[in-house]
Amino acid sequence: MTRHLFFLPDFQRLLFVGFSASLVRWLETLAIALFAYRLTESAFIVAMLSMLRVLPMGLFGALIGAAAERFGLRSALMLVAGTAMSTSLALAILASLGWLEVWQLAVANFINGICWASDNPVRRMMIGNVAGPERMGTAISLDVASNNASRVLGPMLAGALLAQYAIASVFWLGALLLALGFLAALRLRTGTTASPAHTASFISGFGEGFRWLRGDSRLLGVFMITVIFNVFGWPYTSLVPVIATDYFHLSPDGAGLLAGCEGIGGLVGAILFAKLARARWYGRIYVAAVAVYFATMIGFAAAPIAPAAAAILLLNGLVAVGFSVMQATLVYRLSPIEMRARLLGVLSLCIGTGPVGFLYVGFLAEVLSPRGATVAVAAQGLLALLLTRGWWRLLLRP
Repeated sequence: MTRHLFFLPDFQRLLFVGFSASLVRWLETLAIALFAYRLTESAFIVAMLSMLRVLPMGLFGALIGAAAERFGLRSALMLVAGTAMSTSLALAILASLGWLEVWQLAVANFINGICWASDNPVRRMMIGNVAGPERMGTAISLDVASNNASRVLGPMLAGALLAQYAIASVFWLGALLLALGFLAALRLRTGTTASPAHTASFISGFGEGFRWLRGDSRLLGVFMITVIFNVFGWPYTSLVPVIATDYFHLSPDGAGLLAGCEGIGGLVGAILFAKLARARWYGRIYVAAVAVYFATMIGFAAAPIAPAAAAILLLNGLVAVGFSVMQATLVYRLSPIEMRARLLGVLSLCIGTGPVGFLYVGFLAEVLSPRGATVAVAAQGLLALLLTRGWWRLLLRP
């Protein structure tokens, strides 16, 4: 099944579009964090730059899902790929001329965040259409595997480029990769027309997704856990380069290697999930992965040396896959066909609560320390998971 799915031409193209965008995101995340921290020496500013990349999910995620249904998924994907390519090209030119400033990076992160907000309701919706509901778990596992491969390559490439050249080299490489992704999107055959069933106002479609959600306890549980993870879990990743620099005294390429360990764990985890995970386990995997993720955050913050931190990040990346694969898969499988794009848009909206977490962890990093902030938000995440058991316990049933 996995082999047959992998060799579908449109599935390959959609994987490559996602891989190129994810690789550029991780290239730029490390490069921008190190560049901004060197200029400002503020962990809060670094966290805010990461927050701006997530903010559009909360602002536009559900709207993008409804709009893409109306105007056509392929057209939406091409617009997104072209916009991201143009943004990286603009940053490359500014950096090459010596004009790059932190505020420009903030604007670029926000624009790229709008592009990222489209991933679930546009590209992953197209993956589901190509793969079908029965192969959706396998398809998303392969997609997450490619994304985690980019999480390995991205920080390592960024660290190597920053060690040998200037930050402009990161943005030039990013523009090239996104141009290749745009060409892959151009060759897609699926999603070429808008859905005839949804030609009404996309604003009404946006509201319909929320109305449907109120009546489905399992989907409410999925979205509740997504909010908890994105407020208390994921934002700590913005502090990894800071901890690598301040506590482990690593060079840019060393920081890239450390950050890449989470991607290695994620790549291994995605391959295991694609081979071994069964549909009846999906809900339990989803809940357990988030709980273990919070525990590994505490372990990372307490690590006395870089090799120990790297080992914990490997485990952190492995369990993070259980969350990232299952959230989109569960929403796709639990949603009726006519509601999938809109509910995947609502999922992006829930992911978009991440800016609250980035603000919070950035504030705590200034008040306490980067390590103290990581422990604090992880402990609060575990508490939030326990307190919301009434919403997600139905997911534990086969």
